[in-house]
Amino acid sequence: QVQLVESGGGLVQAGGSLRLSCAASRSIFSINVMGWYRQAPGKERELVAVFISGSRVNYADSVKGRFTISRDNAKNTVYLQMNNLKPEDTAVYYCTAKVIAHTTVDYWGQGTQVTVSS
Repeated sequence: QVQLVESGGGLVQAGGSLRLSCAASRSIFSINVMGWYRQAPGKERELVAVFISGSRVNYADSVKGRFTISRDNAKNTVYLQMNNLKPEDTAVYYCTAKVIAHTTVDYWGQGTQVTVSS
């Protein structure tokens, strides 16, 4: 079991920055995939940025060069630094963790709202 708690969302003007945090209830060292998705109203949930097997990072094209994912294994926390935010970044941001063992289990946080005003 992995419980994920996000924080750091809020309202910001276009061009501004926010940093999201995702604290896990256990060590993230062995979590196979961990990172961030988002879902805007009326749209499907989409990948933002994830760590794959601890070190490889995958970013959505729409956030490359603006968002940076990072991790602190000692704090069991993953971060998403979001710079130069745009109104189209407005969404609920979800932290996710995928654990692959005998089965594959996906865990999700409750989500944190990010609203970017123009």
